[in-house]
Amino acid sequence: MAIEAKKIHAIIHAAAAAAATVGGGLAQAPGSDTAVITPIQVAMVVAIGAAHGAPVSKSAAAELVLPFTAAALGRGASQILLGWLPGLGNAVNAMTAAALTEAIGWAANAYFADGDVALGHSQ
Repeated sequence: MAIEAKKIHAIIHAAAAAAATVGGGLAQAPGSDTAVITPIQVAMVVAIGAAHGAPVSKSAAAELVLPFTAAALGRGASQILLGWLPGLGNAVNAMTAAALTEAIGWAANAYFADGDVALGHSQ
């Protein structure tokens, strides 16, 4: 695996692990994790852009993350249905937060790998 690919994997998996930790820890307070997970995802997109040599501002990265906010509705549903159950709710919310973060990370990687320029800029 190339160094860049290893770096991308590390960035995405570290962000997913951080999101899982937050999601699992805040499962009993539906919606409270979004304020912490979103900045993790934005930082991940900025780091992925940098790894591809395409600098991205935090605001531009946030624009890339926003379409995935709809997927957070599914996470919210899992929190409402299972979040109040200690243990099970924490595990489900952690897995959902990690999976969503992984999806955002791999989508961002595909975006930058396709040779697209940094958001908001042209070549």
